[in-house]
Amino acid sequence: MGITGFRVLRPSRGVGPTIPMKLVSLLSERRVLPEMTSDTPWDAIGELVDRLISTGHVESERRVDVLKALHAREDQVSTGIGHGVAIPHAYCDRIDEPVAVLGRSHEGIDFEACDNAPVHFVILLLVPKDQPHLHLQTLASIAQLFSQCEVRKKLKLANSAGDLLEALGWCEAQAA
Repeated sequence: MGITGFRVLRPSRGVGPTIPMKLVSLLSERRVLPEMTSDTPWDAIGELVDRLISTGHVESERRVDVLKALHAREDQVSTGIGHGVAIPHAYCDRIDEPVAVLGRSHEGIDFEACDNAPVHFVILLLVPKDQPHLHLQTLASIAQLFSQCEVRKKLKLANSAGDLLEALGWCEAQAA
């Protein structure tokens, strides 16, 4: 099952770097969880993968493989990047385009982040194996956006998935 509805921007000759995608273009209201219930990193990752399954972006029979890929990445080094943000990510087979899901935890989750702060925003990113440059650039773009205090403040104040998406879109537009 391929993922549709995303446009991957690439140079016209297939040479040179790809352009990182905006996070808001990888999300929809159904792929935003404004009230995560998980209290551990592994449960949070499972909760977000389950959301991707429920929206049809990951096949249910691929759940174990996707979780293994995400756990293998997390075991290398925590994806808790600091400032209350974690970006668990992995390359995945059988997806055509990058897909993301955003979760917010009011209580915070201990992702063993570099600053030891609890994580309030978890952005799970899955990327096709044949798009390593896009993967790295999109991760860097997300990390840079969430490193801004004002972005995190706006997203904490949002009341719903729609409000979170709207705030995120506004923040990305201001950062451009």
